[in-house]
Amino acid sequence: MSRRAAAAWGRDAAAPQPLVDVLIGTVGRTAELAVTLAGLAAQDDPPFRVLVSDQSDGHPAATDPAVQAMFRVLEVQGRQPRLVRHRPRRGMAEHRDFLLGQATADAVLFLDDDVWLEPGALQRLHDALTTLGCGFVGMAPQGLSYLDDRRPHEHRPFEPWDGPVRPERIRRGEPGFERWTLHNAANLVHVAADRDAPERGWVPYRVAWIGACVLYRRSALVECGGFGFWRDLPAAHAGEDVVAQWRVMERFGGAGLLPSGAVHLEAPTTIPKREVDAPDVVFAADDSRLAG
Repeated sequence: MSRRAAAAWGRDAAAPQPLVDVLIGTVGRTAELAVTLAGLAAQDDPPFRVLVSDQSDGHPAATDPAVQAMFRVLEVQGRQPRLVRHRPRRGMAEHRDFLLGQATADAVLFLDDDVWLEPGALQRLHDALTTLGCGFVGMAPQGLSYLDDRRPHEHRPFEPWDGPVRPERIRRGEPGFERWTLHNAANLVHVAADRDAPERGWVPYRVAWIGACVLYRRSALVECGGFGFWRDLPAAHAGEDVVAQWRVMERFGGAGLLPSGAVHLEAPTTIPKREVDAPDVVFAADDSRLAG
């Protein structure tokens, strides 16, 4: 177990070489960030490092007692937590691009600041990424307030990968895009409940994209341009993770994991202006360049 237990907290020991860099961007959320960090503190393996980049106005996350406490826990566990300020705000794509530029581990987990991971979730993610050899895997966060809201019509696109995860193209209005309904509400909780428990602990399935909890092979993400497209977008945008995932999927493939061990805290969004959808802008620019 790479997590240093309480009996060893007072001893000097070198942190293990991280296999995963956990990258968290935050703005104006301290209670939610503390819960997210608490979920990470419950992960045993693989060895990982935590970087939080704060873009908050006025009340930096580093001044919050609960966030400070969880950083201390992660520190004694050997997770090398680091919190930096990254200003000014230029949009989510630029923020993710900055975070990716700080990473050195072979795998990077982009984890939103309002997602709690159940114990063992990170190990399942890493095991799946290593086993499948694709560009990314992810766990779509579940809204447990919807536990009694069953939506079987939204489960229909669920399709496990049969054999290797293969590259595929996803675009709005094309085959595969309708899979987005799988990640609404608590749909994956209900899909998992209707299936036998997987022998390995996870089942890969086809996705349109995954929000908030995605583990990439860093080399694959970088090779596909990462989030460098932020320069083509206004600061107020959404859907930057969709662009990155579609590019990675086309070259290396990607998969969701069932069951999902990620829980959405259902806090209000910090991106209220969503008029600009990054995929529409970026892929239109790509098509224009190809046509030229």
